Amino acid sequence: MKDELRDILQKAAGKLKAAQIRLELGAWDDAASRAYYATFHAISALHLSRNNTFSSHAQLIGRFNKDFVKTGTFPQDFTRTLTRLFEDRQTGDYDVIGAMTEEEARQDVEDAKWIVSSIKAYLESGENIRSDL
Repeated sequence: MKDELRDILQKAAGKLKAAQIRLELGAWDDAASRAYYATFHAISALHLSRNNTFSSHAQLIGRFNKDFVKTGTFPQDFTRTLTRLFEDRQTGDYDVIGAMTEEEARQDVEDAKWIVSSIKAYLESGENIRSDL
C-alpha cells in the first residue's frame, strides 16, 4: 500500500484513538462524532484506492454502498451501521437537546473499529488498488 493511503488510514486511526479517549472522559457526543469520522477517513482511503473522491458525506457513503456493499465486498450491515454513525455524529455535533448516551457512544466506537479494521485489511490485501498509489 502506498503512502497516501497509509496516511489516510493513520488519520482514521487517530480519530478512533480520540473517540476512545472521549469515551474514557465521558464525552459521549464527541466520542460518537470521532467514531464516525474514523469511518469517513477509512472510506475515503478506500475510494481513493479506485481513484475516486467525493465532496459530500452523502456521496461518499452512497458510492461506498454501491461499489463495495452491493457488490458483496463488505457486508450489508455496513450500510446500516454507517447510516447510524452519521446520524449519531449529527446528534453529537449539532443537537442541543438530544445527546448521546454512554451505551450509544460505546457502540459507535466499537462499530467504527470494526469498519476501519475491515477496510484496512482490504486495502492491505492489495485488491483493486490503483497502481500509482
